[in-house]
Amino acid sequence: MNTTTNHAAIIKAQGLHKQYGDFKALNDVSFRIFPGRIVGLIGPNGAGKTSLLKGILGLSTLDGELSVLGLKPMKERTKLLEQVSFIADTAILPSWLKVHQAIDYVAGVHPKFNREKAQAFLAKTTINPKSRIKALSKGMVTQLHLALVMAIDSKLLVLDEPTLGLDIMYRKQFYSSLLEDYFDEQKTILITTHQVEEIENLLTDVLFIDRGHLVLDSSMDDISQRFSQLSVSTEGRQKVLEAGLRPIYEEARLGGASLLFEGVDPETLAAFGKIHTPSIADLFVAKVSTANEGRPQENQAPNIQWKETGQ
Repeated sequence: MNTTTNHAAIIKAQGLHKQYGDFKALNDVSFRIFPGRIVGLIGPNGAGKTSLLKGILGLSTLDGELSVLGLKPMKERTKLLEQVSFIADTAILPSWLKVHQAIDYVAGVHPKFNREKAQAFLAKTTINPKSRIKALSKGMVTQLHLALVMAIDSKLLVLDEPTLGLDIMYRKQFYSSLLEDYFDEQKTILITTHQVEEIENLLTDVLFIDRGHLVLDSSMDDISQRFSQLSVSTEGRQKVLEAGLRPIYEEARLGGASLLFEGVDPETLAAFGKIHTPSIADLFVAKVSTANEGRPQENQAPNIQWKETGQ
């Protein structure tokens, strides 16, 4: 992953493999993530995201070399979790606890928890400290979970579909709080989500994964320089092809087409139509489609649950 930082990588992955029977969940995956970055891990269901996150959090062994904050996740998981926080789409909080008791509990078990910060975050919500968690809405539980996690001075925050099932207002509030109240240049955030368009403007880097293969590892700055999307009429498309320009992916649009190019001078393309930087969603479709050309179909991913910690 391209970066201008001089700091050591937070996560170093080299040649990662993971296999469940005949199914290859991860196939020779290598990348680095540096401090002060917000990285989107993008891929469809069964792409290998869960296996990769489990390995990073020390919940599963992976073949290959993996270092997180200079630690081996499985062997040094206790030390790792002092510096790593995790939020999933279903917050794991006992329903019988009251909100203030949840704060007391985290304060008692985590040495880097700041009670004042947690209370300040909750003061911005409508959550009553005396309410039981089972009485809170899904959005409120997510807000509570975020408040507890953001009050921990972690170097790495892993978010796995953190806003799944929330309405658009809660989702916007979630990411606003994340940027305004948590993130700084010393922290790193790794996000997986299917709602790519909602986090695109937050990201500094992306990792595309599909069928266990890493399809793209790039900074957002590099994407804007490396890829161009051209909107053309049907006649304009023909002129592009006649000029010997070959897109890596094209999609029919009303009255014309959208052509995606890699490594082509934008000024050259501008002569044929309207040019812009592709969205993350469009780029993902293009890169996956290109990568899968000629690649044999692989077995369907098994239903891998988070609770399976020994695989």
